[in-house]
Amino acid sequence: MKKYEYLFLFLFSIVLFLVGCNKRETNAQSEKINEKENQMNESGLEKATFGSGCFWCTEAIFENLNGVTSVVSGYAGGHVDNPTYEDVCTGTTGHAEVTQITYDPSVISYDELLEVFWKTHDPTTLNRQGNDVGPQYRSVIFYHNEEQKALAEKYKDELNKSGAWDNPIVTEITAYTNFYAAEKYHQNYYENNPNQGYCAFVIAPKLEKFKKVFKDKLKN
Repeated sequence: MKKYEYLFLFLFSIVLFLVGCNKRETNAQSEKINEKENQMNESGLEKATFGSGCFWCTEAIFENLNGVTSVVSGYAGGHVDNPTYEDVCTGTTGHAEVTQITYDPSVISYDELLEVFWKTHDPTTLNRQGNDVGPQYRSVIFYHNEEQKALAEKYKDELNKSGAWDNPIVTEITAYTNFYAAEKYHQNYYENNPNQGYCAFVIAPKLEKFKKVFKDKLKN
């Protein structure tokens, strides 16, 4: 075997090792978050899972709501276990970028969360929010129970009938089946990177508008 072939095998082994480490880290993070959420649910808290484009933006919005105790960015609805951000960005895993919201229903209702969801993105564009294009950016509600399903479908139907948008709402309403927490650097992204280009020019103006519209629902 020639020297360059040995070098190739060595480098290939390193790549496989790094990919494996990344997968294990993502899996461990998801398990830790799921355990934490199970403990929260035992305390009377509930969960909602929404996809409305880039999860950096959605996370920045929902974590400001009074009654919301936790917002985790991640991936849901796909057919690949423990996907990485790079996997999801290919648009072939079936996942959507989502935020999983843990909330206190005695403070904020699912109806109110739905109102924020509908009013803070464009639910009429298929697989797209602004310049973010691909099935991973689709508008989607993953319902956790039949009550959430009924409320989401009712709200969507009423909005379509009202003519609030010129085009039909294409938001997918589907049963929750899985959720994988995104990599650590995606969590609290706007808070940790306010001067990053996307945060400054896309998220900040949207967040400012949201706070004006929903000022009575914000944390003190």
